[in-house]
Amino acid sequence: MTLDRLVCANCAAPVSEGRCPVCRANRERMQQEGPFAGLNPAALIALLVVLISAVALLAHQSA
Repeated sequence: MTLDRLVCANCAAPVSEGRCPVCRANRERMQQEGPFAGLNPAALIALLVVLISAVALLAHQSA
């Protein structure tokens, strides 16, 4: 889930604004996670399929 869509249960404001300590803590935690943390499982599977296809194509062309 992306940071701009999260709503804080503590203050009911967007987490990206960081209005309360809970918002700020969650914003920091999400920013420290890797670049693929915001992707949903379907996007990760699609990325994996594209990478496998690219490797298969390269292997086929070099053989």
